[in-house]
Amino acid sequence: MKLLIKNGLVINVFTGEIEEQNILIEDGIILGVGDYDDADADDVHDVEGKYICPGFIDGHIHIESTMLLPHEFAKAALVHGTTAVVADPHEIANVCGKDGIRFMLKASENIPMTVYIMLPSCVPATQFDESGAVLEAEDLLSFYRYPRVLGLGEMMNYPGVLAEDLSVLRKIRDAHQAGRTVNGHAPMLTGHELDKYIAAGVNDDHECSTADEAIERIRKGQWVMIREGTAAKNLNDLLPLFDPVYSHRCILVTDDRHPADLIESGHIDSIIRKASEAGKSPVTGIQMATIQAAQCFGLKDIGAIAPGYAADILVLENLNDILISDVYYKGRRVVENKLLLPFETPEIPHSLKESVLSSFNMTAFSARDFEISHAGKTRVIGVVKGQLITEELIMDTDGIDIKRDILKLAVIERHKNTGHMGIGYIHGIGMKLGAIASSVSHDSHNLIVIGTNDKDMAAAANRIREIGGGNVVVLDGKVIAEMPLPVAGLMSKLSAEKTAAQNAAVRKTVYKLGVPETIEPFMNMAFVSLPVIPHLKMTTHGLVDVDKQRLVPLSADE
Repeated sequence: MKLLIKNGLVINVFTGEIEEQNILIEDGIILGVGDYDDADADDVHDVEGKYICPGFIDGHIHIESTMLLPHEFAKAALVHGTTAVVADPHEIANVCGKDGIRFMLKASENIPMTVYIMLPSCVPATQFDESGAVLEAEDLLSFYRYPRVLGLGEMMNYPGVLAEDLSVLRKIRDAHQAGRTVNGHAPMLTGHELDKYIAAGVNDDHECSTADEAIERIRKGQWVMIREGTAAKNLNDLLPLFDPVYSHRCILVTDDRHPADLIESGHIDSIIRKASEAGKSPVTGIQMATIQAAQCFGLKDIGAIAPGYAADILVLENLNDILISDVYYKGRRVVENKLLLPFETPEIPHSLKESVLSSFNMTAFSARDFEISHAGKTRVIGVVKGQLITEELIMDTDGIDIKRDILKLAVIERHKNTGHMGIGYIHGIGMKLGAIASSVSHDSHNLIVIGTNDKDMAAAANRIREIGGGNVVVLDGKVIAEMPLPVAGLMSKLSAEKTAAQNAAVRKTVYKLGVPETIEPFMNMAFVSLPVIPHLKMTTHGLVDVDKQRLVPLSADE
């Protein structure tokens, strides 16, 4: 059956032109764009002068970080115009290994959104991590037979690339031999070291936090992913990339976005909208979110309104505000008048369900487990607002000091009951009372706790253990808000709306404990344990100097 979408102002992403055109579609493919009429089709949709563009593509996302199962994420993102994502399931792979990748592939089958997969390159992320699994090059090979697997995910182990570690280089080589691409992840890498990293075969980077950093990568042939997520908000600093000399080598990504933000603010559409509000061309943003994302990954059949392309199509009421009324996925309308049309939930094999629902192996805690015997000059992790990087602060302290915003931080191994706990201090969260805990702590997703006292920290940690993962807020030994995430300790089994409501509730509760509303504490906390992003991080083995890739003592005098 042929469908005609007529009287639309079609945005040509190849040229940036906007022309009134009709679009003829059959079997999910665009047959032609031009002066087709009603006689050419079996069904006709008249959009009455509204704008039409390709469906948006998020070029780098961890679906697990939305805390939603793939079909629920699709429900939330489709109404915002996202018809395809390039997902790196390294969160669940760090917990469940190859079963985690299989789960995400199966859970994203036959939904009205194309979920492409990049294979996790660093499980665990570094030698300092204790994850639930280890994935070597040979563990990834069999996944390249899946058509939706586009390549190797973010190569965070850039020191391994620079040192020519054979196990690292083999993963890159295998991806290239399979005809796939390789994602990058090398914050602040520059000069000759950046040259060597790119020459190893790394295609792109999403960790640029300054325009100069991004421009160097573009000039050296990399694609740059402009990221605007819940914790990392790089758009404002990267707005110069919307200028014509750079824009053609950029795409838009969210990386990590919490469900409350997804429901309230949107997805890729929100990034284009923010750039437009800052004076940048929305058409340029649409090009970044469509054809350029497709080109970045070598996809030849999506990302444009043109003959032979997939009929993933958006109908926009307004261009500057990116107001989306209808969404078509492979020629089928899945959002009509801003309302999502129902679709079936994928069936997951029982064995995979069991694998991802049993991810905690640890004993209970007491307040004494969080005690530290230390005084004097101390290394403290400093949170940088709106960024994933942290600072190494040297502060004179003998413990928690709420007035100076020095809180206690612990990262506890949860996969194999090793009993390992890294414990220290953090500045920049602003909490005045209680404690918060989470099983979402990148990338090994051990149990992480921040608190104003040891008793509440123990209570929060124990509650996370009891519910099999999630986010918890504790005050005076009592749980006052929680968000269960039983799927690998990362994702909810609830709907997008219910998960977003829980997300908003725990966030609101934390703000009542004194955390400034300009900080998303759970997202910031989640990255405090990732020892591949400068400068100081906490793991189950203790503090890591990321720049020097070594463990450092809590005392700054040592």
